[in-house]
Amino acid sequence: MSNIVHIYCDESCHLEKDHQKVMVLGAVTCPAESRWKLGRKIKALKQKHGIPQWREIKWTQVSPSRQAFYVELVDLFFDEPSLGFRTVVVPDKKALRHEEFNQTHDEFYYKMWWLLLTRLIDDEHCFRIFVDIKDTQSAKKLRKLHEILCSTHYDFDRQRILSIEAVRSHDVLLLQLADLLIGAVSHYHRNLVGSQAKQAVIERIRERSGLSLLKSTPPQARKFNIFIWKPQEVP
Repeated sequence: MSNIVHIYCDESCHLEKDHQKVMVLGAVTCPAESRWKLGRKIKALKQKHGIPQWREIKWTQVSPSRQAFYVELVDLFFDEPSLGFRTVVVPDKKALRHEEFNQTHDEFYYKMWWLLLTRLIDDEHCFRIFVDIKDTQSAKKLRKLHEILCSTHYDFDRQRILSIEAVRSHDVLLLQLADLLIGAVSHYHRNLVGSQAKQAVIERIRERSGLSLLKSTPPQARKFNIFIWKPQEVP
């Protein structure tokens, strides 16, 4: 158990025609042996702020009445050395040229998942990957993603990348934490205004990370890793 890392994945605005300019995918990483301890800390934080244990942590739930809770949850993430986060941002979906690359938008979406996850795989650990369930076709697509990741990392017997599983975020607190961080990055890249509570959460992330959130970090950055995807230049 000590060398197993869990990766909790979610996304924002991934659909091709959702009238949103930006696509963001992200993942929270955590040693498997630490997840229960961290879950208890999150539950204690909920209790401290009077939030029911059954209420799901989500970016869309950030509001003035819950601002203190969400800001403190950001602090919990940065204070816990075992937690890490990586995100891939596609700044403008209108710039995508799927036909030129003989791909559908759905295929591009899963290429971004590969881009997100492959940087998180190393030679020192084994990995279980959990993805928020989206539709009835998820299982088949995740099997293909698992196959490609294993091939990339020469893990043909699947002893390193143990599994990629679709789960429901309501049941997984660290997946909910991923939703919060992804939502903040997406909100900031979309230049949305009007919610002081959400701006407060974003500013705490910027303050604690020391990042603008608008530029890629070095590839080896572990605590808060950002990759801003850019389309290939037209010849």
